[in-house]
Amino acid sequence: MKKLALDAADIRILAAIQAHGQLSKTKLAELANLSPTPCWARLDRLKAAGFIRGFHGDIILEKLCNFCEVVVTVSLRHHRKADFERFERFVMAQDDIIDCIATGGGMDYVMRAICPSLAQFQDLMQQMLDAELGVDRYMTYIATRRIKAAQVNLPRLMAHSVA
Repeated sequence: MKKLALDAADIRILAAIQAHGQLSKTKLAELANLSPTPCWARLDRLKAAGFIRGFHGDIILEKLCNFCEVVVTVSLRHHRKADFERFERFVMAQDDIIDCIATGGGMDYVMRAICPSLAQFQDLMQQMLDAELGVDRYMTYIATRRIKAAQVNLPRLMAHSVA
């Protein structure tokens, strides 16, 4: 599949969508410094090419309810493809695990879990161990406050990327 070449206008559209979510045709065109019809055509092209995963709201959970946020690092006993796939299937099936990245180095995965309580987080970890996923060790870190939560600076990142 041929890689779609992006220009400065495409980056402005993606940055506006990233910062503001779904926008009206007029507002998106204004933020991207384009006229509405060409802007919308570019947006359709970017969507069709798979550059936009979806539109999401940034909900302030602290205003809604009490919860427990935990960062978990996980190391598996074995590093075969089947071991990683089994662990990743488990993660994908857990609603309380909201983020998981595979890493190189000392740990295999770094996850974020948000649960209604610490007891429910402990139940999640027990389910992980009971599922016999080949977990060698895991470390948990209770989040106490969020210092920074940001989106990537898309124009800056793209300015330094190699085409």
